[in-house]
Amino acid sequence: MRTDDLHSVPPGLPVPIDDGACDHLIGTAIPSIALPATTGGVIDLSAAPSRWTVVYAYPKTGVPDRDAPAGWDAIAGARGCTPQNCAYRNRHAQLVALGAAVYGLSTQSTAYQMEMATRLKLHHPVLSDDSLAFTRALRLPTFTFAGETLIKRLCLVIERGRIAHVIYPVFPSDADASLAIEWIASRGS
Repeated sequence: MRTDDLHSVPPGLPVPIDDGACDHLIGTAIPSIALPATTGGVIDLSAAPSRWTVVYAYPKTGVPDRDAPAGWDAIAGARGCTPQNCAYRNRHAQLVALGAAVYGLSTQSTAYQMEMATRLKLHHPVLSDDSLAFTRALRLPTFTFAGETLIKRLCLVIERGRIAHVIYPVFPSDADASLAIEWIASRGS
């Protein structure tokens, strides 16, 4: 069992800084790449039918029966993937009411993600970029931990196939759902 609370962000974590790794994204077209989804099948984010698409990326969710690996909490912005996923679950209806489709994104396998999506009762698909095709095509910021390439925590707000807004870095980890809602709402329908 874990000795900490997987659903909360502990105090005193290092705060990530904006290193400019997302500065190139505004206006970028979403590449046509099929990503496996926790809801089954694949999703091509470039073909999203709604005006707004919100894609929040996170490094890696923890599991309830194991503590975070040694050194994880020392990486600025790494801790808090479960709270971020839960924030999008809790704000899902508001995003849908604004006409937005919502997707999570990580480099974990779909099988790994499905356990988390089921356990957290997510209302939206989580997409696997375990091949790193989407991450590399957009040059999303990453870091390596224990031999895995992980996406730094961020949120892309896509309007009709192009990135219109980026929230990066995200801190605390559950802050971006509200910020995405505010930004989309400020653009009207």
